[in-house]
Amino acid sequence: MGITAGEVYTVEELLYGLMLNSGNDAAYALAEGAAGDAEEFIRWMNIKAAELGLTNTHFSDPSGLDDTTVSTAVDLVKLSRYAMKFPAFREIVKTAGITLTSDEHKYLPLENQTNLLTTYPGVKGIKTGYTEEAGLCLVTYASNSSKELIGVVLNSIDRKGDMILMLDYGYAQYGITVEHNLLSQF
Repeated sequence: MGITAGEVYTVEELLYGLMLNSGNDAAYALAEGAAGDAEEFIRWMNIKAAELGLTNTHFSDPSGLDDTTVSTAVDLVKLSRYAMKFPAFREIVKTAGITLTSDEHKYLPLENQTNLLTTYPGVKGIKTGYTEEAGLCLVTYASNSSKELIGVVLNSIDRKGDMILMLDYGYAQYGITVEHNLLSQF
């Protein structure tokens, strides 16, 4: 996200930085602000994961960069379903871009990195991810013809193309054709 020591951000601004720009610094700032330190916040994250039935998920750091943080596609769908219940979260992840301005911090333009947000009809965000261990990852929420889908791509070499195929396939199972020309480039 690009925060600097001494600057003051709201929780909402930090969430925008976390979700749009993959701001690892925002993840730590949120963790420390909520729990006092990252270790306590990680403990809370793992408690919440257990409450949500994420049986194959373990958090080792607030940002997800630690390769001992693990999850599965099934658990990420469960987590996404839970998170999308919150209107503030839904608003943040569907935002294509926002500029944070304040007298208490520098001017910060943020752009959503979620592939397909502005190109695949009905996509309303969630999150990209990458580590060397996990590869290119993408969690996508879409809604078309009153059918909501959450797709998860892990360890991809083409997360955008893979997600397009998954969403098309998912909607086809409901007899829904989503009109786009996104695969014509392949």
